[in-house]
Amino acid sequence: MTPRKIVMIEDSKAASAVLKEVLEAEGHAVLHAADGVSGLALARRERPDLILLDLLLPKLNGYDVCNALMRDNLTRHIPILIISTLDSPESVEKAKLCGARNFMKKPYQLDDLLREIKRLLPQP
Repeated sequence: MTPRKIVMIEDSKAASAVLKEVLEAEGHAVLHAADGVSGLALARRERPDLILLDLLLPKLNGYDVCNALMRDNLTRHIPILIISTLDSPESVEKAKLCGARNFMKKPYQLDDLLREIKRLLPQP
């Protein structure tokens, strides 16, 4: 089975290291960017199967990254899962408006996150 490619745009080194390890153990190929600008470039270059996106990012926030990806014909089909501590109803609404498929609050239960990732990944 070809590994599914996941781009993770997350500025927390600790959070991304743990998640990358878990996802790679599940057989996924995980690419990581630590800020919005490099994350956007990475997603455009790699065209992953799924994007995991934080909202509070250096250089370009998650909403702007999400909007840019949804406006781009090369990336608009890629499911985006926003994972953030910003979980006010406004934040969640704004995340859905920018085109994200779903929103998960940090800190998350790993099992819940993995289930959601499985759900959002296009089936091979």
